[in-house]
Amino acid sequence: MHDLRDVGGTKGGLGTFVAGLAMTLVGCYLFLDRVTVHGGYWRFFGSQGSSFGSTLLLMLIGVAMLFYDGRSKLGWLLAGGGLLLIVSGLIANLEVHFRATSLVSTLISLGLLFGGIGLVMRSLRSAG
Repeated sequence: MHDLRDVGGTKGGLGTFVAGLAMTLVGCYLFLDRVTVHGGYWRFFGSQGSSFGSTLLLMLIGVAMLFYDGRSKLGWLLAGGGLLLIVSGLIANLEVHFRATSLVSTLISLGLLFGGIGLVMRSLRSAG
């Protein structure tokens, strides 16, 4: 039987795992803290005009169908598909920029991120 301290079959693997996870989270936070995100204008499938209304209309029709009959498969398809189209359209139109930062800050954040990932992977490796 494995002890809680034997993560991945290694002795003391839990401490290495927790330390690696903490390093990964801090490094990820420090790196992503320097990223700014701006919303672009709505385009879907390369269309020139705004297609947000048509995707919203699909979702609203699906929601209306679900209020009428909660077991309607077409209603769930339209509501879920419309929501998926809206979310994917929003994500596809975001503009992501890395703000100016010092080389030292970038190296520290990336060092913590990838060092933490390495420690997590080492803690999960079996001892055989």
